[in-house]
Amino acid sequence: MPTTAFAENETMTLIEQYRQGVTHWPEAKLDAGVEVQPLMPLPQQIEFPLDNPFSEEKQQLGKHLFFDRRLSQSQQIACASCHDPDLAWADGRRKAIGHNRIQGDINSPSIVDTGLLKQLFWDGRVNSLEEQTLASWTNPIEMAANPENAAKRLAKTASYPALFKTAFGDENITPERIVQAIATFVRTVRSSPSDFDRFMEGKQTALTDQQIRGLHLFRTKARCIHCHNGPLLSDNQFHHLGTSFDQVGNFQGRYKMTGKAEDVGAFRTPALRTGIASPPYMHNGLVTDLDMLLAMYNMGWWQNAKLDNKTDDIPTAQLSPLIKPLDLSKQELADLKAFLLGLSSHLPQPLLPEELP
Repeated sequence: MPTTAFAENETMTLIEQYRQGVTHWPEAKLDAGVEVQPLMPLPQQIEFPLDNPFSEEKQQLGKHLFFDRRLSQSQQIACASCHDPDLAWADGRRKAIGHNRIQGDINSPSIVDTGLLKQLFWDGRVNSLEEQTLASWTNPIEMAANPENAAKRLAKTASYPALFKTAFGDENITPERIVQAIATFVRTVRSSPSDFDRFMEGKQTALTDQQIRGLHLFRTKARCIHCHNGPLLSDNQFHHLGTSFDQVGNFQGRYKMTGKAEDVGAFRTPALRTGIASPPYMHNGLVTDLDMLLAMYNMGWWQNAKLDNKTDDIPTAQLSPLIKPLDLSKQELADLKAFLLGLSSHLPQPLLPEELP
C-alpha cells in the first residue's frame, strides 16, 4: 500500500491536474464561511505612497542609512543589525538584541517583500513602512535613537548633505527625510520568482511530483491555505497558535491594539515566501526549524490552560478555530516540506556600500 493519502493512480491524476494549470486544480478544502485569496505569483510592481514616491536617488540614500550605525543612540546599531542580508534579512536569533545588549521579546522578521504589507510588526500596530521605521528607530530597546540628534550627526559628515540634496533637492537633513529614504529602500528589497511562481506561470516542470503532492496537501488536508493564501501566502490576519503564555514576554499580541478577547496572543500570519528562509519561527522564535514547525501543526498545537493564580483581567488566549490536528503521515509531511521549500526564492543581495559617508 502507498504510504501517502493518495493511491498511486490518484496521485498521478492529481499531478496531471496540477500541471495543466490553475483552472484544472481540484477545489481547495475550506471550513464553512472561510474565504481565501487565490494563490498567485507576487506582483512585479509595488506601490509607493503619494507622499513618499520612489526615486533611485532616495533608494540609494536609504541603503546607506539602513547600514549606518550612527543613526542609533549608541552609534553601534544599524537597521541591518537585525535585518542582515546574509541572514535572509533577519538576524537568526530567537529574540532580537538591541540597545545596550537588551534582549527584546520578539523575533526579528525578514523585511523582504514587506512593502506589500498593509500592517506591520507582529501585532500590526502600524500601517506603513514609514511608521515602522520611526518606531524601531526610537524604540528604547531597539535603536533607542533621538532622531534630531542623529540628523545633526549626519549633517556634520562630508558626504551626507550632498546625498540628501540629490535625493530631496536640498541639503537639509531631517528625521522625516531619513525615515522616507529608509522606507523607500526597504520597499525595493524584493524576492525573486521562486519555483512555485514559475509553476504558477505555466512552467510545468518547475515543481517535482513530490512538491505537487505537497501543494495539494497545502490546499486540502494540511489546512495551510486557510491562513496562507494570496500572493504573499499570508492572509495578513492575526491568529493565536498556542505560542503565547500568560505573563511571558509579549503574550498579549493583537489584543494590545484591539482589546478583543479573541486577539489575546494573536500575531500576524507570516508570509511563507520569506518566512521559511529565516528560522527560528513564530513571533517569539519558539520553533527552531521547519520539521519542528510541521510537527506542531500536525499535532494541532495546544490550548492554553487557565491559571489559578492569574493576577490580571486579560482573558486567557484561545487557540485559533482554524487550527486542528492534521494526522499527516511521515510521507505527507515530507511532501508538504518539499513544497514549502519550493516557495523560497533567491533573496536580494544588494551591492553594499563599501564606505559610509
